[in-house]
Amino acid sequence: MSTHRAVGKLQALVRIPTVSYPDWEDVDVEAFDSFVVELRTQFPLLHERLELTRVDTHGLLFRWAGRHADRPVVLMAHLDVVPVDGDTVWQHPPFGAEIHDGAIWGRGTLDDKGQLVAICEAVETLLEQDFTPEQDVWLSFGCNEEVSGAAARLAVEELTRRGVRPWFVLDEGGAVATGAFPGIDVPIGAVGVTEKGQTSIELRVDGRGGHASTPARNAPTVRIARAIRRLDKHQMAASVPDPMIELLRRLAPHAPRALRPVMQNAGRIRPLLTKALLAAGPETAAATRTTFAMTTLSGSPALNVIASTAKAGVNIRIMVGDTVTSVLEHVRRTIDDDQVQVTLVEGTDPSPISPMDDAFALIEATIIEVFPGAVPAPYVMMAATDSRFFTGLCPRVYRFAPFWMTKAQRESIHSYDEHLGIDALVEGVQWYQRLIERIPS
Repeated sequence: MSTHRAVGKLQALVRIPTVSYPDWEDVDVEAFDSFVVELRTQFPLLHERLELTRVDTHGLLFRWAGRHADRPVVLMAHLDVVPVDGDTVWQHPPFGAEIHDGAIWGRGTLDDKGQLVAICEAVETLLEQDFTPEQDVWLSFGCNEEVSGAAARLAVEELTRRGVRPWFVLDEGGAVATGAFPGIDVPIGAVGVTEKGQTSIELRVDGRGGHASTPARNAPTVRIARAIRRLDKHQMAASVPDPMIELLRRLAPHAPRALRPVMQNAGRIRPLLTKALLAAGPETAAATRTTFAMTTLSGSPALNVIASTAKAGVNIRIMVGDTVTSVLEHVRRTIDDDQVQVTLVEGTDPSPISPMDDAFALIEATIIEVFPGAVPAPYVMMAATDSRFFTGLCPRVYRFAPFWMTKAQRESIHSYDEHLGIDALVEGVQWYQRLIERIPS
């Protein structure tokens, strides 16, 4: 197992609970203050030699001046994390940053402090060597990514004000993933070239309510339950987007012999392929369509009271090809109940598909160098990132975390037992260092 100073730095930052909440009054501001101070302590050269602009409350935008500034690069991460569910049992304390079985355990190790530390450590190392990148390198670290806060948008506004037009932007997402595709044993260097749109809606039914001893038909809770059931049963149409076709084409040589012709000719058999991916499991199914997750429910405050208002929250990840408008039309048509009010809480369309040109080739070549044996490939990212706000500034927005991740690790993000292997962190630092060194003039 490798030893590296980045390990202690990540531990120090994971131990600071920078938890985001939609309501600013719920945020532990002192934790975010401490994090910014600790980041300066852990990466002194980065703070001494790079120009820093504070963004929003605790967002950080660094400029590392290169030999040229006509094709700058933006590397992104975020310092906030999601809350820890008190009903889940972690093997090790979520903010303890303890080392067990060759890994650092804790909230944020994967999402996204591990990536932040890897970027900063790569820059710190290169600064120690008096290295100057060929192009300006910007580091954009958001402070409220987990609640779709304003920091990323304000960073874009600052870059726009300064006339910065990035060559490419690289944020979290993807990984050197193992066990990601049925029947494929090789690791996949999955690079997100687009991401689903993120939309949340609230379903609400109002009624008379009353005593539970005299229930009426179609009470608010019944209507909400029926609406949820209809949405769950009647999904939007599925299809295989172009990035998935290219992913399958690249994986074809590594697939079982019987599957190779199918994967090599995926573009010609999209309907059949769509059915196969839907049946293969939730990860692959989510890559083919807009998904609806029923997340919150509320009704009566007591067991013997009929609810006068029932609500349900639905989180929707919109597939490339669908839009917020088409999703709302589907929801209303599927529920088919005028008593169910549908309110858009937030909504963003899917990001444009970034080209697989010279910028993608640089990312691809760096994956091959640092992770030999991994197959670089594009994919559609399911979750939303701060990088979606950069698509109007730059056509090349990619999402890749240069860490080995098992299926269990990917499932731990926003869940429990989140952990990052020490060797994986070290290789992540090496990956960013090589990427920066490879930036052409």
